[in-house]
Amino acid sequence: MENTQIAIFKGKQIRKKLHNNEWWFSVVDVVQVLTDQSDDHKARKYWNKLAERLRVEGSEVVTNCHQLKLEASDGKKYETDCADTEGIFRIVQSIPSPKAEPLKRWLAKVGYERIQEIENPELATKRTRMLYKLKGYSDAWIEKRVRGIAIREELTNEWKKRGAKEDTDYEILTAEISKATFGVTPKEYKKLKGLKRQNLRDHMDDFELIFTMLGERSTTELHVTKNSKGLPKLKDDAKIGGNVAAVARKELEKQLGRSVVSKRNYLKKAEDKKIKL
Repeated sequence: MENTQIAIFKGKQIRKKLHNNEWWFSVVDVVQVLTDQSDDHKARKYWNKLAERLRVEGSEVVTNCHQLKLEASDGKKYETDCADTEGIFRIVQSIPSPKAEPLKRWLAKVGYERIQEIENPELATKRTRMLYKLKGYSDAWIEKRVRGIAIREELTNEWKKRGAKEDTDYEILTAEISKATFGVTPKEYKKLKGLKRQNLRDHMDDFELIFTMLGERSTTELHVTKNSKGLPKLKDDAKIGGNVAAVARKELEKQLGRSVVSKRNYLKKAEDKKIKL
């Protein structure tokens, strides 16, 4: 599974990231939910004041927070204060809010589900399928998306073993594959589709997902076959793997008479809850 996700609480987004095999949640997002702040800037100011007070009181909550890279509304990743479930519970207790108790129950449920998923990884896949189904995606699309997640995990596991640094190098390598496969980087692709914080792959159609998988699976196989190590060699493999997918994409485009790279996306609006693909 991808290690950064958007969790939903009462219709509000809370960013979370898998770190040391457990979920860490964006403190600012939780504060925004509890305090009904209109934007994350005000929530950040509230958290800064609260953190200052907690330090004065000698609380270890702030000390135990980690700065983890999370994607912001502008599509870029920034170091963000995150806390594990225990830390969030303690922060919640410091904020007077009628939403505190429901949020505690929600956090406990998320933590319990994570423990279940560690013991039985198949549950994570089932839960992912269910979430996409609730969003209105077709079964055929969901199968491709889930398979793509597995392929992506295989690739990042190889990167980790072969000396790539998480976040920085992963982003570089992913961009190399995407540029070779589609002619655009993920950042450019998101701009083309009019996306900000949203996950790019959740807005791809069948062909875009298929060629993404082909590029990443080819890259993984090249790493293993050539026993590549270090960023320069991994980048070479990424370009070649992406080119393999590009050859297939261009041939299909020739037969179809249109580009596979599309502006179409899946943006859920109140007045239109259908998939725009």
